[in-house]
Amino acid sequence: MTQQPQAKYRKDYKAPDFTITHLDLDFDLQASHTQVIAKSRVKQQVIGSDSMFLDGDGLSLKRVEINGEAWPHFEETPEGLVLTQLPTEFELLIETHIDPAANSSLEGLYLSDGAYCTQCEAEGFRRITYYLDRPDVLAKFTTKIAADKSAFPFLLSNGNKVGSGELESGRHWVQWEDPYAKPSYLFALVAGDFDRLADSFTTRSGRDVALEIFVDKGNLDRATHAMTSLKNSMKWDEDRFDLEYDLDIYMIVAVDFFNMGAMENKGLNVFNSKYVLANSDTATDTDYLGIEAVIGHEYFHNWTGNRVTCRDWFQLSLKEGLTVFRDQEFSSDLGSRAVNRIGNVRTMRGPQFAEDRSPMAHPIRPDKVIEMNNFYTLTVYEKGSEVIRMMHTLLGEVKFQKGIKLYFERHDGTAATCEDFVKAMEDASGIDLKQFRLWYSQSGTPVLDVTSVYDDESNTLTLRVKQHTPSTADQKDKQPLMIPFDVELYASDGNVIELQCNGEVVSNVLHVAESEQTFVFDNVGEQPVISMLREFSAPVTLHYAYSDEELAFLMVHARNEFARWDAGQMLLAKHIKANVIRVQAGEAVHIPEEVVDAFRGVLLSDQLDAALIAEVMQLPSENEIGGWFDVVDVDAINAVRGATKQHFANELADEFSAIYHSLKQMEYSIAHDAIGQRSLRNMCLAYLALTEQGDDIVSAHYTDSNNMTDTAAALAAANHAELASRAALMQAFSDKWQHDGLVMDKWFMLQGGNPAQGALDNVKAQMSHPAFSLKNPNRTRSLVGAFCNNNPVNFHAKDGAGYEFLSDILIQLNESNPQVASRLIDPLLKFKRFDQDRQALMRDQLERLALLDNLAKDLYEKINKALEV
Repeated sequence: MTQQPQAKYRKDYKAPDFTITHLDLDFDLQASHTQVIAKSRVKQQVIGSDSMFLDGDGLSLKRVEINGEAWPHFEETPEGLVLTQLPTEFELLIETHIDPAANSSLEGLYLSDGAYCTQCEAEGFRRITYYLDRPDVLAKFTTKIAADKSAFPFLLSNGNKVGSGELESGRHWVQWEDPYAKPSYLFALVAGDFDRLADSFTTRSGRDVALEIFVDKGNLDRATHAMTSLKNSMKWDEDRFDLEYDLDIYMIVAVDFFNMGAMENKGLNVFNSKYVLANSDTATDTDYLGIEAVIGHEYFHNWTGNRVTCRDWFQLSLKEGLTVFRDQEFSSDLGSRAVNRIGNVRTMRGPQFAEDRSPMAHPIRPDKVIEMNNFYTLTVYEKGSEVIRMMHTLLGEVKFQKGIKLYFERHDGTAATCEDFVKAMEDASGIDLKQFRLWYSQSGTPVLDVTSVYDDESNTLTLRVKQHTPSTADQKDKQPLMIPFDVELYASDGNVIELQCNGEVVSNVLHVAESEQTFVFDNVGEQPVISMLREFSAPVTLHYAYSDEELAFLMVHARNEFARWDAGQMLLAKHIKANVIRVQAGEAVHIPEEVVDAFRGVLLSDQLDAALIAEVMQLPSENEIGGWFDVVDVDAINAVRGATKQHFANELADEFSAIYHSLKQMEYSIAHDAIGQRSLRNMCLAYLALTEQGDDIVSAHYTDSNNMTDTAAALAAANHAELASRAALMQAFSDKWQHDGLVMDKWFMLQGGNPAQGALDNVKAQMSHPAFSLKNPNRTRSLVGAFCNNNPVNFHAKDGAGYEFLSDILIQLNESNPQVASRLIDPLLKFKRFDQDRQALMRDQLERLALLDNLAKDLYEKINKALEV
C-alpha cells in the first residue's frame, strides 16, 4: 500500500464550507464508458470560503464548468477534486466517464448479470461523479437515463417518473424527479430487462401509491410474498407509528450480485434477490420470514433514515438501530413475539457479544473510523436496536411514541444525530436520560452479578446487583450504565408474587444505575423463584447461581414465554460448561436425568406454541458456547455439544418420534401456526437423525417433501448427523437445482458446515461447482463464510489449513471485492481467544495479509486493529 489510510474522528466533524441544494444527473449508459453529466447548484455556507473539495474515486474527468464556462481552477487528487477561486453561489457542471462493466466491487454504478445497478451507501456515489459525498449534504435530485431500449427497457431511479422519450439508434430515455432533498448515499439507478409485478396501496389519507417489484425474467411467481410483505409494512407503519408513505410510487428491484441485504434508496429499493424471491418450491420458512423482515426494514427507512438521515456516518445507528427495532416490532406484531425475540437474543448473545470481545469492539456510535463499510456491524444494528428497546422499556409505548413524533417534528428533512433522538425522547417523556446516553459511547457487554437473600421472619427478599463492563480493545475504563432490569417473583405453586417496596406496588423493571445496588421487596410470603432479565431487557450477561430445580421450575411456570426459553438455555449452559471442563480432564460427558426430564416436560407440553417448543429444544451453537470461556477449546466444545445432542436424541427418541409423525402436513402454508408446526417437526427430525432409524426417516422425509422447508431440513439432518444417505441426497438436490444459484446457496451452506473430516477439501472441491462463483457475494458467503464461521472444529483444525485457505480467498477478494473480504476476515481477528498454537497460526496469516502492497482500506483497518491489540 503506497499510503497508510488515515482515521477519521467523530470529534472532528465540521459542516462543509459549501453545500449543494439541487443535482441534475444525466446518464448515457454504455458498458465500458458510461457518460455522467452532473449539474449542481452550489451555495456557500461559510463566508470567505472560495475552495471546495469533491470526493471522487476511479473517475475519468472530461470537463468542469461553472455558470456555463470552462473552469480552469481545479486539481485532481487520488481522493477527489479540488475547486478553487469559487463564487459564493454558482452552477457547477462536471462530466465524468466510468466503466460499469469493470466494477467488480459492486459499489457505485456497476454492470452485472445483464443489468446496471448502483450501491451508494456508504461512500459509493463518489465512484459515479465528483460530489460532496457525505450524508449532511441534502439535495433535490433529478435523473435522466439513456440506454439501449431492447436490452434495457426499464430505466429506474428515485422519486416520481416525469418524462420519457425515444432516441436514435434504438435508444430511449426516462427522467425521474425526487421532490425530497436527500444525501447522495440514497441515490439509486437500475437499468435492465425484468419481469414486473404491479400492485397498489391506498394510504389512510386516500392517496393511491403504485407498487412495483422487478425481478429477473421467469421469477415473477416468486415475488408475490414480497409484495404482500410490502403492503403489510405500509399498513403497519400507519397503524403503529402513524407514518404514511410520501411518493406516488414505491419500487423494489431484486438483483443477484449485491454486497448487502438490501438498500433503502428513496422510492427505489435495491434488494439482494435472497430477500425478495420465494415460493414453496424454492424458499424455506426462514426465507419467507426473512423477506418479510427485510422488506419491512427497508420500507421503514423511508422515515427513519430517509426523511431524517444521519449528520455523519458515526451516527449510523441513528437510522439503523431505530429501524431494526421497528422491523423487529413489525415481525413480532405479525407473528410470534416470543420466537422473534428469541431470534434477536440469539444474535446478541452469540455473534454480537463476540464482536464486543474482538479487536473491532466499538460503541453503537463509534468515535474513530478508517473505512465506514467496516461499521455496518451487529453492534451498530442489533445492539443499536437493543438500546432503542431499552428506551422503549424505560418510557413505555405511549411516551415512546410521543418521543418519535417530537423527533420528526424537529428533524424531518434534516441530517440529525443520535443525541437529537435521545433529546426528543427525553423532552417528550420528562424522563432524565443523561446517564442512559453512555450506551451510545461505551463499548462492550456489561455483566450483572446478582445475589439474593430471603428473610422468612420479615418476609423480605433482598436483591444485590453489581454491574461492571470488562475492558474492550477500544476502551479500558468503563462507567456504570443505566440498565433496565426486568424481574418477576414466583411462589412455589407457580403464582406471581407482586413486587412491593414499603407496602407499595412497584414496577417489574428495576433501574440499575450504580456499580452496586440493593433492592428490598416486602410482603414476600415464601422463598420465591426469581425470573430475571425478562425479555432480555438489557444487552448484558447475567450471572446468578440458579439451581437446576429453579430453572426447571421456570421452564414450566414462567408466564413470559421468553423467560421459559431463557431458563432452558441457562440450564443447558450450566451443564455444557461443566462438561467441557470434564472433557478437558479426560472424563465422559454426563447429563443428569433431571435435566432431560425438564426438557421432556417442555416437549410434551400442550400449553406451549409449537414454534416455542422447537426453540427451547435447540442447543446453543458452538460459537455461542465458545463465548462462555476465556480460552476457546473448539475440540472439547464440539465433543460436548455433540454428546449432549446425542444424549437427548437417545433419551427422548420415543417422544421425538411420536411428535414427528403427528405433525405431518399435507399442504404447505406460511400461516404462522403452520410454520411453527414444521419447525417443531423438523427439530424432531434433526434429533431422530442421530438414532438408529436416522437414515431411513431422513431419506423418507426428503422423498416425501412437498416444500423447500422440509427438503432443506432433510439435507441438514443428513449433513450434521453424517448419515450414509447424505451423499446421495446432496447429489440429488444439486442435480435438480444447480441452475438456480439462490436455491443452491442452501446447498453450499451445508457443504461449508459439513462436520465430517476432510471438510476443507470438500469446500475447495465445491468451488469448482458450476453454480459457484467467487464474484457473487451470496455464493461466497454461503460456502466460504459457512465453513469459516459455522464449522469451527474444521476451520480451526490444528494444522492451520483452514486459516491459510481463508487467507488465500481474502487475497483474491482484496482485488475484486474488498467489502466482502472485510466481512469474511472476522474469524481470524479473534485469534487471541484461542490456544497458543492456534493463535500463532492465525497471526501468521494476518501478518501475511498485512504485507500485501495493495491492501484495501477495508482489510487494512481490521488487520491492524487485530495485530495491535
